[in-house]
Amino acid sequence: MAGVDTLFQPGHRGAVDTEAVAAAIDCVEAFTACFNAHDFAGMDAQLHFPHIILSGETMLIWPEGGQMPLSFFDDLHRQTGWAKTHYLRHDAVLASPRKVHLILDYTRNRANGSVISRHLNLWIVTFDGGRWGIKQRSY
Repeated sequence: MAGVDTLFQPGHRGAVDTEAVAAAIDCVEAFTACFNAHDFAGMDAQLHFPHIILSGETMLIWPEGGQMPLSFFDDLHRQTGWAKTHYLRHDAVLASPRKVHLILDYTRNRANGSVISRHLNLWIVTFDGGRWGIKQRSY
């Protein structure tokens, strides 16, 4: 493990790494395509584990894939009418060659396209183990 002093020093200074940002956005888009297709394994394939979810002040740590309840999409549809998630924008607020922080602005929509809700979240996407994956989501 790196010394504590190296944890607080960025590994890259200067211009935003546009290739990293594009790769991070591609990862988020792939995750959302799987989300919209109700593909749990595909969603997990776009995550890094352990995976951290910060919802309000509550933190969940998923040590491995397979953590989503199998009833998740049925429950979401039954409770809200959700049919699809759609991104309005993804803005990189911090980027280096191996980590990108994205502000995601998206809607949850019904089958007819009407908007149920709009969300603004921070997701952190990292390059680890030879691939880009979503490491942390803050809701």
